[in-house]
Amino acid sequence: ELYQAIKASYEHDPDYVSVFQAPKSILNQRVSGSRRFAAQSYDLPRIKAISKKLGVTINDVVMAMCSGALRTYLLYLDEKPLIAMVPMSLRQDDSDAGNQITMILANLGTHLADPIARLDIIHRSVQNAKDRFSRMSPSEIMAYSALVYSISGLNLMTGIAPKLQAFNVVISNVPGPKETMYWNGAELDGFYPVSIVLDGMALNMTLTSYVDSLEFGLIACRKALPSMQRLLGYLDDALDELEQAA
Repeated sequence: ELYQAIKASYEHDPDYVSVFQAPKSILNQRVSGSRRFAAQSYDLPRIKAISKKLGVTINDVVMAMCSGALRTYLLYLDEKPLIAMVPMSLRQDDSDAGNQITMILANLGTHLADPIARLDIIHRSVQNAKDRFSRMSPSEIMAYSALVYSISGLNLMTGIAPKLQAFNVVISNVPGPKETMYWNGAELDGFYPVSIVLDGMALNMTLTSYVDSLEFGLIACRKALPSMQRLLGYLDDALDELEQAA
């Protein structure tokens, strides 16, 4: 019944991203013990200017950058739209007690060559998820997420159902310090997040804000994703494309 309900939602709403939609990708293979980490800073005002001009969120632009970079990296594969899992805050106040987040699925549109078309499909799929959750209470969202993503979580832990791939990559944007930080009088120049990879999730793209920068930290299985550090250059290219289009 859950499968039929999700399938019906997808068929009637092209912006809805289901847990059965992610394609097979080299991003979702078993990982080894080897790792490669790559990090880079991007000018936040530059990204804000693009988001304002195109009428989308900063996070939409960030995901479009990741989409463009992944598209270039995976060009030699079948061009199918990759699916990203994106943490979303449920916090409705200024408190900092407990974790109040859920996960949404976003269509990265990596099958599209036009950067604005990719940004549009990202924006619409993210907005679709936000609109759906806006009709629920935080407890209802948590219950819904636990039910819908339970198969995916079990699959990541056990690999029992590799064909039921809910997403291809995690893209996480975490708010960071808004003021320059120091340690024993030394100014902190960079603030790069390091996350994890798992079997079935060979790449993790995490970023955090720091003053007027967005700090990207990419980590991957070095054997599963050769030359992953090239993604940094591809992120640059994707940002240039969006800036020119804006």
